[in-house]
This record gives sequence, C-alpha cells and structure tokens, in this order.
Amino acid sequence: MSDQSDKTNISRRNALKLGLAAGVGLTVFGMNARIVMAEEGQVLKVANPAFDQDWSPLRGGGRTFRWNSIWWASPMYFDSEGNIKPYVFTSWESADNTVWTFKLDPKAVFSDGSKITSADVKGSWEVSSMPNTKNQRADQVLSRVKGYAEIAAGSGTELTGVATPDEGTVVVTLGAADPIFFMRLANHIAPITKASQSRGSDGEEIIDWYKPDSKPVFSGPFKLTSIDIDAGKLSFEPNENFFGPKPKLARIDITSIEDNVTATSLIKSGEFNAHTELVTSTIIQDLGPEFSAGPLIPTSQHFWFNISRAPMDDPKVRQALIMAVDRDGLFKASYPDGPHKKADQILNSVPGAENSGFEPYPYDPAAAKKLLAESTYGGPERLPKILFVGISGPAIQAAAQFIAEQWRQNLGITAVDMKPQQDSYAGPDQNSVQIFRDDVGTRVPDAVSYLAGSIASTSSNAQNKLGGYKNDKVDSALAEATTKAADDPQRIALAQEAQKAFREDWAFIPWYSQAMSRWATKEVKGLEKNLDWQVVEPWNISIG
Repeated sequence: MSDQSDKTNISRRNALKLGLAAGVGLTVFGMNARIVMAEEGQVLKVANPAFDQDWSPLRGGGRTFRWNSIWWASPMYFDSEGNIKPYVFTSWESADNTVWTFKLDPKAVFSDGSKITSADVKGSWEVSSMPNTKNQRADQVLSRVKGYAEIAAGSGTELTGVATPDEGTVVVTLGAADPIFFMRLANHIAPITKASQSRGSDGEEIIDWYKPDSKPVFSGPFKLTSIDIDAGKLSFEPNENFFGPKPKLARIDITSIEDNVTATSLIKSGEFNAHTELVTSTIIQDLGPEFSAGPLIPTSQHFWFNISRAPMDDPKVRQALIMAVDRDGLFKASYPDGPHKKADQILNSVPGAENSGFEPYPYDPAAAKKLLAESTYGGPERLPKILFVGISGPAIQAAAQFIAEQWRQNLGITAVDMKPQQDSYAGPDQNSVQIFRDDVGTRVPDAVSYLAGSIASTSSNAQNKLGGYKNDKVDSALAEATTKAADDPQRIALAQEAQKAFREDWAFIPWYSQAMSRWATKEVKGLEKNLDWQVVEPWNISIG
C-alpha cells in the first residue's frame, strides 16, 4: 500500500468517526459510489459499525459472526421460521440419543472443487473447541461430545467421541443422552473449514489462515477476495464451485462506518443498502419498517438483579422495584415503533412460550411503596446506590432512564448510577453491581435449552448476572426435562414449571423479545435471518 493510500484510509476513518453524515456520501465515497445496477452487477453494500480486527469465522460470536453464512457452510441450518434444513449433512439418526450418525452430501465441495470430508468436519469442530481459538459458543454445540471437556481444559486436542468411518460419514458419541443434539449442530458457530488449512499440527488455529494471502478455500456460497483491516473493508465474490444454488449477487462489500448517524444518512442516500447491526430508537422513522423487519427469535433482553448484592438480597425490595415500573411505558420509551416486542417472561419463539402459565408482573405503585416500607431498609432513604451496567446505546439508555424515573416518582429512590461497561464487572467485581442489562437466548427452538442458559444454577447468567442464583425447583425441573424427547409434551411442561418457579423469586425486570432484523433496505431481497443470527440462504440475496 502506498503512502498516499495510507493517508486516504486515515482521513476516511477520521471522517467517519467525526460523524460527518451530510458530507460523507459525496466527499469521501464520491458520486460513483452509489448503489446501482451497473456493469458490475448486483452488489450488496454493507455498513459495519466498527473497525473489527478479527474476521476469523471460528469465534462463535461478535459482529463479524453475523456474516459467517455468506462464506462458510454449516452441517444444517434453521430457516427464519425455525425449521431445520439439511446442508453439508443430509441425514441424521440415533437409536439411543447418545450415538448419532450423520451423512454428508456427496456433492459438497470447497471453492477449489475438493471434497468436503468427514475429516474436515471433525477437524473444524476440534479447532473451534481449542481454548486459544476463543470461540464464544463452541460449548453450546459440542460440550456433550466425548473429548470436549479435555480440549476445553487444555489437556487434549481431539474430540475422541467423533469417528470418521469413511469420508462421507460422521459418528458422534456423547457423554450422556441428548435428544436434541442434532439441533445443536444447525448453526455457524463451528463452521466447516478445510481442516488442513485452519488447524496446525499442534491442533491450534493457524493465524490469518482465512485471509486471501493464505490462499484458503471456502465452503459457503461466497469467498473472501480482499480484506483491509486498517481501512475496514472486505469484499466477497461468488464461489463458482458452491455445491448449492448459484449466488445471485455479483459481490458483497463490507465497509466500517462507526457512527450510527453517518451510517443512517449513507443508507438513506443510497450509498449503502444494508448494515451489520444498526440499533437506534428512531430506526423505523429514519429508514422505514422494512429495514428492521424480521422474525422474533428465541432471544430476549432483560434487567437482571444481582440477588447477592444489597439491596437486592431483600426479596421485598426486588418485588417493589419490579412492581414500581410500568413495563408498557418501558417498552414504548425504548422501541416505540418496534421491531421488537414487549416481553412479560423469559421464553419466546420456542414451543411452550405461548400459554406458559407465567403470570406477568403487575404494575402497582401503591403496593410497591408498601413493600419497600416493609423491607429491611424501611424505605428509600436507607437504600444503597443502585448501579446498572450494560447501559450502552440510545435505546438501552432510554429504557434504564425510564426505570430510574419510575423509581423516583413511585418510590422516592434517587441514588441510581449507570455504566456502559458490562464485562469489566464479571467475576468478583459483580458484587459492586445491582443490575445487569443483558440478553439470554438459545440457538435451538427449545424451551429447556433457553432456560438452561438463563436461570439454571450452572448457567453463566445465574452465576455472573443473578449473583449465584440457585433454585432447586428450577434445577430439578430442567434436569428432568433434558431427558425427554424433543416432541415429548413433558419436556415443555417441565420447562414451564421451571420458569414459573423462577418468577416467584422476583429477580428480573422483563424488557423485550428480540426481532432478528434484516437491517437492509426494501430493495434488498432474500436477506431474512434465523435464530443463529445468520442470513438463512445467502445465495438468494438479490437487489431490486
């Protein structure tokens, strides 16, 4: 890269950071940057909200993960309605829910035409499991597989429970029966790579193996053709050897635009037609309902009480704080026009969420004031300062401020503080926080999995957000439910009982169920997403 190019990239980045929305479209990108159906064909122009430094597909989360499906294939995938679809795996079966046999599509090949084999699947899973890969959610997919615990602990490098009797068959042995194990594979958390390229002889991920300079091969419908980390630019072109339908787009360009106001302006002007994740409280007014439309997915956002921290250690205080908040008003303050939906409980968009028996928390300021007076604190004057964390972004700030104002008006509480950081308060530091704003959810359409990651005492949410929460009724119901088949009504009934038991502990303020937004203009077709936060069928994306 020449000196002049370096200067251009620096000035561009600085301009975007300054948020010069009115002039960026003309002065930085130029008139010719507009999205048109020109000689280059159909191009998806994506604004990405940060200069992400790591685009490895093996991280299992983060912004870059949201584009995994455009360049990598998965064993199976869920459509936008939660139906499972074959992909690299065409069939799966198990007689005892412990040993599972999967068959690969004989037509499945990488971008160089070489066959995708069972050894590639096993190697991809193993490198995703290695601690140094730092895959955020590999455990959600593979933790039940024999050998995973040893890899995660740093004492092994092989999934001993994965056998490859031939290049078209994968046999997985679990440590215990799991009736929905096949569902756990239907995502891009541990995508299928050519194992000899992504994994070194020591079992570790090879640095920058996925970048064009390393001459990688790809399993998805598009291939990465250029990447400039400093400029925040990536380009993808169709994989001419993709074993699925031929991609309709000529190219996908992703460019870093850090400021949401700037990004919104550029999308309105036609410079861009999609965004990785644009979250503002005025998104509907700014870009129309089609831009952020999408199905509700089994993910929800709430305000979780650290029950080990004063004053949340007093159940009457917790109940008072919840009943003092008008949750209809809370949702309207943050997402008045959608696309999300107000939540009354944890579960959503999974079998059992409807008619679950969970009675919504009432809004009753008078009863809340009485409860606070009856608490060990006797009223607002003796309460310690209440600290919220995870209060980042306009919509989240609006919600937290609404809650604080409700407490001021209805309970006389004024000592409230809010911080954007959340990760810095994990572990021992959680004891300085009373309320964590965070999401919970599942990558499979299953109520038991949803709650096991939210309120079971072994979950990260219970340990790190709810202050070591443990309810034996919750744990017992969920443990029994996991033994039931996916289509057994008792599986759902037990999950519902667990959620009702959690309700009686008054440990969270429900906020909203999340829509998986398209984040694309109405001219963009086929960008529907699923519960894995992935574009369902990226080969079907088209413009106009």
